[in-house]
Amino acid sequence: MGKTALITGASSGIGYELAKCFAADGANLVLVARDAARLTQIARELQSAYAVSANVIPADLSRAELRAEIHREAERSSLAIDYLVNNAGFGTMGAFADTDLKTELDMIQVNMVSLVHLTKLFLPGMRSRRSGGILNVASTAAFQPGPLMSIYYASKAFVLSFTEAIADELRATGVTVTALCPGPTATDFARRAHIENIRLIKSSPMGMMTAGEVARIGYRGFLKGKVIVIPGLMNKIVVQSVRISPRAAVRRITRKLQET
Repeated sequence: MGKTALITGASSGIGYELAKCFAADGANLVLVARDAARLTQIARELQSAYAVSANVIPADLSRAELRAEIHREAERSSLAIDYLVNNAGFGTMGAFADTDLKTELDMIQVNMVSLVHLTKLFLPGMRSRRSGGILNVASTAAFQPGPLMSIYYASKAFVLSFTEAIADELRATGVTVTALCPGPTATDFARRAHIENIRLIKSSPMGMMTAGEVARIGYRGFLKGKVIVIPGLMNKIVVQSVRISPRAAVRRITRKLQET
């Protein structure tokens, strides 16, 4: 494509698979995550496999000064970011009254604030060039409240709402905005969030999708300019059932799925 894609959370899971999708189409990469060694390894791998350039910017996205530094580094390197992929995010398990405040405030920073911050920094360049796209990784969690993971579910609802709103604002500008809403996916997310043993993970119908499957479906939808992409038939059915079900029932069912 001769374009450049900046991808957060690129060191593993869906972010890593999305990096491969962009690289396979000839896009140069700017890879962002906390693990510098892993990022460097991935950059070398993708440069070798796809003959693209891959810059590495290690950063903790919970820190505002490091988010601003990502933009400054891109400018110093004369990198025009054509595609911004806000993939970084994490969750945590437990009743809100009992969970750790710092962890949840960091989650808000990574899942929501960093996404808004980076979009605010890189969108003006795309709009001035009348070309580009933003891919925000949300979740099927965005469509209902999530007892026992209240902040995570709420953060993804924010991502979905924000994405839909600015997608409408940017109509006819040449810039598209897409929310990718996967269901349970085989990544390291469940281990980090300590949810490996909850019903939602252990009893996912037809098994969990792979990160590669989710990334490829999301990438194709992004290229088509879709505003919402929900990978997998079962995930689409679940989202539609949530929309037509009484909210009290949705809360109860979600709570049961979040329990062990």
